[in-house]
Amino acid sequence: MPILGQEDDLYPANLFDDAEAQANAERQWWCIYTLSRREKDLMRKLASLKIAHYGPVIPKRYRSPNGRLRTSFVPLFPNYVFMFGDEDDRYQAMTTNCISRCSLIEDREQLVVDLRQIHNVVDAGVALTPEARLEAGNRVRVRTGPFAGYEGSVVRREGKTRLLLSIQFIEQCVSMEMDEGVLEPL
Repeated sequence: MPILGQEDDLYPANLFDDAEAQANAERQWWCIYTLSRREKDLMRKLASLKIAHYGPVIPKRYRSPNGRLRTSFVPLFPNYVFMFGDEDDRYQAMTTNCISRCSLIEDREQLVVDLRQIHNVVDAGVALTPEARLEAGNRVRVRTGPFAGYEGSVVRREGKTRLLLSIQFIEQCVSMEMDEGVLEPL
């Protein structure tokens, strides 16, 4: 049982499905680097300001010192939140006192594809392992199954094949265990 329940990490819930909003020339994607351990605080404040954002959060299970199994919800990419808004939204976000720096993302189409993949994998409940940096490896595409069409790199860890899904802009990745039979080289 978690000490605190899971909070929304996506606002609005249809952010990646709204093609009309994504095509809006006035709104841009911003990569926000937060102050230490302020990601959830920032997301709460952005939601109250009705500013679109995404900061993936995953469950982390551990044992407390007395042996009880605990679950906490931690940011998948520590210190990063992605915001979709105009210059006024960026200004309002900066007034929250949660932000260290804010960068405009140039390749917004690629970012949306990357974030949509991460969001779908998190929603599917797949066990994810955060990876610090991109690693050299073969680029692959998933041929079949619930993640068909997803692209990433292959890494081998502890004798198992893992698919790296990445957000290129911040050079951060997550990996999930995959059967080699469903992967095809690009």
